[in-house]
Amino acid sequence: MKRLGIIGGTFDPIHFGHLLAAEMARTEFDLEKVLFIPTGNPPHKDLNRVSSALLRSEMVRRAIVDNEYFAVSDLELEREGPSYTVDTLRFIHKTLVIDQLFFITGTDALSEVFNWHYPDELFKLTQFIGVFRPGFDAQSFVDISLQEHPEIEGKIHLLKVPALGISATDIRRRVAEGKSIRYLLPECVRLFIMENHLYKDLK
Repeated sequence: MKRLGIIGGTFDPIHFGHLLAAEMARTEFDLEKVLFIPTGNPPHKDLNRVSSALLRSEMVRRAIVDNEYFAVSDLELEREGPSYTVDTLRFIHKTLVIDQLFFITGTDALSEVFNWHYPDELFKLTQFIGVFRPGFDAQSFVDISLQEHPEIEGKIHLLKVPALGISATDIRRRVAEGKSIRYLLPECVRLFIMENHLYKDLK
């Protein structure tokens, strides 16, 4: 495989923002496949408030079933301990033969990349596609980053997608408050949430 994209996250739940970012990145950067990797034990989140790995993985599978260029991997769900991006990228390079790897994420999350585990190694393992998020000045972040870290030149790409201010946090809140989440995410995922009574007890 010459060009592989990966998109990680808790996907709790996966929504149209994730799917649109992945599809736009695939077409704009000529990716042969985009691999969705649900986070196992996100070190930055309260695990007591994150749905089970099995449920989150199933929501992703249902959401991407009609796109032949999308796939899902449970590698982080099967690995014990905190889920660090650098470990995932090492594993992918060890197990797959690829020419270029692209990590797709929101620019707000990307702005914290230098606080992630082994940031220097991250930029050796992958290029980053930062998807614009409303209210975040992504270009300024990139300009400052290049000034402070000139060695990452060509490693960060910005991607504009049709503005979608959809967030998993807002979806969970809406469910907890009994509000509609229709058209914020695939209907199969909405039905799965309802059938499994997800997010009802959130406060």
